[in-house]
Amino acid sequence: MARPVVAIVGRPNVGKSTIFNRLVGDRLAIVEDKPGVTRDRIYSVSEWNGKPFSVIDTGGIEIDGDDEILKSIRMQAELAIEEADVIVFMCDAKSGVTQSDEEVAQMLFRSGKPIVLAVNKVDNLQRNDDIYEFYSLGFGDPIAISGSHGTGIGDLLDAIVDILPDLTDDEYDEDVIRVALIGRPNVGKSSLVNAILGEERVIVSDIAGTTRDAIDTPFERDGQRYVLIDTAGMRKRGKVYETTEKYSVMRAMRAIERADVVLVVINGEEGIIDQDKHIAGYAYEAGKASLFVVNKWDAVEKDDKTMHQFEKKIRDHFLFMTYAPVLFLSAKTKQRLHKLLPVVQHVAEQHSLRVQTHLLNDVVSDAVAINPPPTDKGRRLRINYVTQVAVKPPTMVIFANDPELMHFSYERYLENKIRSAFDFEGTPIRIFTRRKSDEG
Repeated sequence: MARPVVAIVGRPNVGKSTIFNRLVGDRLAIVEDKPGVTRDRIYSVSEWNGKPFSVIDTGGIEIDGDDEILKSIRMQAELAIEEADVIVFMCDAKSGVTQSDEEVAQMLFRSGKPIVLAVNKVDNLQRNDDIYEFYSLGFGDPIAISGSHGTGIGDLLDAIVDILPDLTDDEYDEDVIRVALIGRPNVGKSSLVNAILGEERVIVSDIAGTTRDAIDTPFERDGQRYVLIDTAGMRKRGKVYETTEKYSVMRAMRAIERADVVLVVINGEEGIIDQDKHIAGYAYEAGKASLFVVNKWDAVEKDDKTMHQFEKKIRDHFLFMTYAPVLFLSAKTKQRLHKLLPVVQHVAEQHSLRVQTHLLNDVVSDAVAINPPPTDKGRRLRINYVTQVAVKPPTMVIFANDPELMHFSYERYLENKIRSAFDFEGTPIRIFTRRKSDEG
């Protein structure tokens, strides 16, 4: 199911990032425990009253090479307007209505998108009266909030979910593998799409996805049906958009959410840069099966060690995705292209793999016998049993005497033992520890 997108828009210093962190709660802190996951996040997931949605913090979007503040605000607002289903327009009670606020308001009016007006920094009762002048912006009742104190956030969330659209995803049969290609500009995503489809491609139809600018291209190969989710918008933007690296991350997120398998495309000529980590990090957080595709390998000067050295760099940079296979190929010359879809099919199967409870318990019991959990202040973790509760990604729940005693390093040890027993290549595994009494 596609999630609606909420964007936080406003001039600088109104507290957009603080409110972003309030809306997404502790989700960002959770993933920072994984080594190698970048902390610089502008896109995350929230949920309120059972309704999940994605949140964009436009305060994190920098427009390169332009110091004019108003121009920068306008560009950030344009990006958000294009992506968002609901826009939170943030103002500052201390400053009152400014010219920049009025500029942004005009853009938002023209967009026709649903708007929630939030006035931040209402930190005390005296400041409550300051919100009335914001009625002049024409967006109805302003919602008084305080990012520093957390007041009014529930009211803001209520207002957001009241106007969230119900997005329905195009339904495909269970056996159709949905594949998203992600990566920064100029890594060769579009040429790889064309190479995969080939001259003899069998296309049922071009289906416009629920996401703006995303086109689903169904095709079949060797009896297996696939859908390529291609974010056309990542290719057709002007120069400003291309230089706004985080904007391409926003584009990629829409495709990632709908995919079963994510191809993280890296330019073999240029090597790995930080933005590659950003984009791959979102695929990991979304729990998608993934593989690294090093494109343009034909253009790389190499000897018998080059491929091994490049793969080692990938492993060093992407410590949180050691499970993802690496393929070196060339969309231009079709070198090794024939290996791609069989690997996609394999990791999709692993992503959907369900292990019987008794087999899982045998592996975990053996792992504990070989390497018992360490003691913590005289207390030791005692694992009662483990069961798989979900697929896509495979999700395990360990029932134990005290979840607090499950150390991250021991959880990783158990995950490695489960992987060695059942493969799970290409897919993240989620492991949760609960008290045995929590089972019901």
